[in-house]
Amino acid sequence: MALNHYVTIGNSGLRVSPFCLGAMTFGEDWGWGSSVAESETIMGRFLERGGNFIDTANVYTKGHSEKIIGDVIGRDRARRDRIVIATKFFGNLYPGDPNAGGAGRKNIVASCEQSLRRLQTDYIDLYWMHCWDRFTPIEETMRALDDLVASGKVRYIGLSDTPAWKVAQAQTIARFRGWAPLVALQIEYSLLERTVEGELIPMALEMGLGVTPWSPLKSGALSGKYTRENSATAKADRGERVTTSLNERVFAIIDELQAIGKELQATPAAVALAWVQGRPGVASTIIGARRLDQLEQNLAALDITLNLEQVARLDKLSTPTLSFPMQFLNVASMFSHGGATVNGEASTLWPLAPKVDAERY
Repeated sequence: MALNHYVTIGNSGLRVSPFCLGAMTFGEDWGWGSSVAESETIMGRFLERGGNFIDTANVYTKGHSEKIIGDVIGRDRARRDRIVIATKFFGNLYPGDPNAGGAGRKNIVASCEQSLRRLQTDYIDLYWMHCWDRFTPIEETMRALDDLVASGKVRYIGLSDTPAWKVAQAQTIARFRGWAPLVALQIEYSLLERTVEGELIPMALEMGLGVTPWSPLKSGALSGKYTRENSATAKADRGERVTTSLNERVFAIIDELQAIGKELQATPAAVALAWVQGRPGVASTIIGARRLDQLEQNLAALDITLNLEQVARLDKLSTPTLSFPMQFLNVASMFSHGGATVNGEASTLWPLAPKVDAERY
């Protein structure tokens, strides 16, 4: 697969590259990240390779991320119309003002206007709710977003970091009311974070939402930088979020990534990214890079294809423990299929089933 082999996201006609360039590292305002010049170089290379999907948020590097993107893309209308720019509302940039964050109408409208100014554009291609706001009725959020779509300031909408039941409720209300539907779901997803396969991924498939995973390398834990040999001395860019996650299970997965990487002449990071991009429901995986060489290494994942045996090896080591009732439902076919195979799913006979073809009651 190449970066310019585009896919439609969710149940929409929006074409995006299979990798999305994450811009959380654009700017050094948080004490880490890419300089303005390096950010522009990374963007330029991504676009040159055929990438057309860039993801940011109003709060990334205190708004500087959006400004950097706007300086490169927003001022060039021809280039801007070729790019899919996604940004988010929810985060509060104004301490002391409770209405400058969250998912209420007041903040959504204000945040959209501010993002448009920083991005130097008159429309946002994909507007995300960054997190679920449990203090705001989802009807209010969805209606405000529908108004933005109707006004032409937003083209498509999606939700990020929101429980599956709330996303399903929002999509159902939008369909019932005839409002702009959700087309995408942004969630953390990696070999080290697979619990989303319990509720969120099946919900996205059912509701027509394209999944855009964030942190596919678990903040660098799967980048290849960390091994059993250097675990005691390696320093993480994201601090304890990475180092505290390095346990025996993680090292077993890293070992397998290295082994498969040798088979494919690829880096562990490329193997981990290829695994994520190949998961059911995934449309475009968000990759981050603070340096140009990191971008090139990540894009190399598009050049490899994992075979079924390699995927199975990674799946086995990373199998998650899902919350109820998902684990229980894995064995439900035992007492529903009667030992038969249905839609390719074989079942064992329920031990408590009648031993003979009992007369139906």
